[in-house]
Amino acid sequence: MSLQTNNLSNIQYLPLSSIKRPITPVLDYAKIDSMESTLRGVPMASSTCPNISEITAGELPPIDVLCVRHEGKTHYFAFGGCHRFQAYDRMQQKEGDETNEKSPVLVRCKVLPATVKQLKLYLGASVESVLNE
Repeated sequence: MSLQTNNLSNIQYLPLSSIKRPITPVLDYAKIDSMESTLRGVPMASSTCPNISEITAGELPPIDVLCVRHEGKTHYFAFGGCHRFQAYDRMQQKEGDETNEKSPVLVRCKVLPATVKQLKLYLGASVESVLNE
């Protein structure tokens, strides 16, 4: 949760595949393991959340997602929540390995409307190429 969405109570569930992450994250894999375990219903302490009693089994805090409408299409972008995003991604990959099918994993999100101009603050000159992918 961020300062921008702290008071936003509307949680939406978006398919993992619909959220673009244009900036490569730096990851702490122990933290991702903890989050994946929590998603599977077995809360596990991590360096950022050592108190298991504060963790809700099967649920991670929502990821802040920007929603940009451009040329009749809706695009979703996430710039934070990289460890949570990776935990959802791992869950999807493991479920696909077990069933030979990849069912869509839904990600808890707080969606913020944004303009192309606002998105450019994050992506600079590459904003048009990312929107046209």
